[in-house]
Amino acid sequence: MYIYQTLRPFCFPPIFHRLVSSLSLRAYASWTDEALLEALRADDRGAFAELYERYWYRVFALAYRRLKSRETAEELVQDLFAALWHKRAQHAIQHPEHYLLAAIQRRIIGYLRAHQVRTAYADYCRTYQRETTQETEQALAAADLTEAYAKALLRLPEQSREIFRLSRLEYFSVQEISLRLNLSSKAVEYHLTKALRLLRGHLKDFVLASLALLFVR
Repeated sequence: MYIYQTLRPFCFPPIFHRLVSSLSLRAYASWTDEALLEALRADDRGAFAELYERYWYRVFALAYRRLKSRETAEELVQDLFAALWHKRAQHAIQHPEHYLLAAIQRRIIGYLRAHQVRTAYADYCRTYQRETTQETEQALAAADLTEAYAKALLRLPEQSREIFRLSRLEYFSVQEISLRLNLSSKAVEYHLTKALRLLRGHLKDFVLASLALLFVR
């Protein structure tokens, strides 16, 4: 009861007020999930609003329990529903609750991974703080590495790049990628291995040079 009372005021954020202002959500309350999904794919804003009202709390509660941060949970849930609306014509969703809970789990995992990286990097900087000039060099090297990584991704074959993106950036499992792209699990694993090997090759010289700049004094 306490959690419900704490979270319930979240309701519709501003982005969704623009979509559903002047709509009567109760007109859709008796619709089945299947009917709502079909209407959503046909750009029905009321159907989207009903799906949001029907499932946001369960999705938000899961994110809140995992992250212990109302603000972060709200942000992830808003991003998820925004993606649902913007990509409404592309989705082949059959069970919205299962889809939304699985999708928010992936976003939570992605956030936690990124948070761990940021925390580790912050700890490193605090432990090995250098002079201002060297910090500037590190920032430039990091920016250069990011640019080199983006360029290396573009050099991958299209299918390998897409599979790598789904796996490493959107945190899809091999099985999920296999179903999404209609490929066997072995084919997905092959493309992931290939992408990683090519990326290591493209970035090898750059990383070695960057490490020399960062740590050799």
